Amino acid sequence: MKNLLISCFVLLLWAGCNDAARQETAANDPASPGAGQSAVKDDTSQPDVVRVAVNSPEHTTLVAALKAAEYVDALSNAGPFTVFAPINAAFDKLPAGTVESLLKPESKDALRNILEYHVFVGVIKEEQVKDGMTLNQVNLENITLNKQGDKITVNGSNVLGVVKASNGIVYVIDAVLTPPAQ
Repeated sequence: MKNLLISCFVLLLWAGCNDAARQETAANDPASPGAGQSAVKDDTSQPDVVRVAVNSPEHTTLVAALKAAEYVDALSNAGPFTVFAPINAAFDKLPAGTVESLLKPESKDALRNILEYHVFVGVIKEEQVKDGMTLNQVNLENITLNKQGDKITVNGSNVLGVVKASNGIVYVIDAVLTPPAQ
């Protein structure tokens, strides 16, 4: 009887330790249940709009902003999205301290408004862009696309390249789009 009690105690202790280890692993593993779409591991499919940015050394500031705003999962979902993605040099053009200030938790609403101004729900392909075309962005403000020959601008910012993604399209731009003042 004593051996049976000891065996049960050891079994319960082992199960409790294993459960604690599983909980710790789940908390540290972004692919564990409860993690968002961005945690799904897929090295064979075309990257989504977030992975396009993550895989670009020119978009590290944008990726940091998406993380601070907690928008990585939202933009990793099915979409479709048209994203206007400023390069790092675009953020460098902003007044000193602007990016650092926006990345603070207390600036999350302002950061989200700016990021939402860079996203259109739907896919606008290059060949669909018309001169003077207006798009209503996620933050409900409008941007204007212009096209002269093959050159496309967004609110006057130059489109440097276009990358197709599994859940939309990314227009790489040379400036941060600033929403109209409220």
